[in-house]
Amino acid sequence: QVQLVESGGGLVQPGGSLRLSCAVSGLTFSIYDMAWYRQAPGKQRELVAGITSDDLTNYADHVKGRFTISRDNAKNTMYLQMSSLKPEDAAVYYCNAHYTAASGLAYNYWGQGTQVTVSS
Repeated sequence: QVQLVESGGGLVQPGGSLRLSCAVSGLTFSIYDMAWYRQAPGKQRELVAGITSDDLTNYADHVKGRFTISRDNAKNTMYLQMSSLKPEDAAVYYCNAHYTAASGLAYNYWGQGTQVTVSS
């Protein structure tokens, strides 16, 4: 059974920092491309940052320079270090794992989300 479990969300003041974690089980973590998405109330889910199985990273423009995505294959865990948080960063943050086999079969999994609130 595949499980993606996010943790580390909470309430933080503007300008503060949080580190999100996504613990993964039930799949071969090292071959999966991973990503963080977020969804604010009334808005569509959006990509925040991604990291490939080869550790290549990409970021949404509005988080570049403030957020850092990383992974630890030995721990089957992905992280999102968030700094200089703004009220507009408040959202539910979701962990995503995806892999496309050579056959073309695609595997895509989501976590349950962790709430990040940025408020004074």
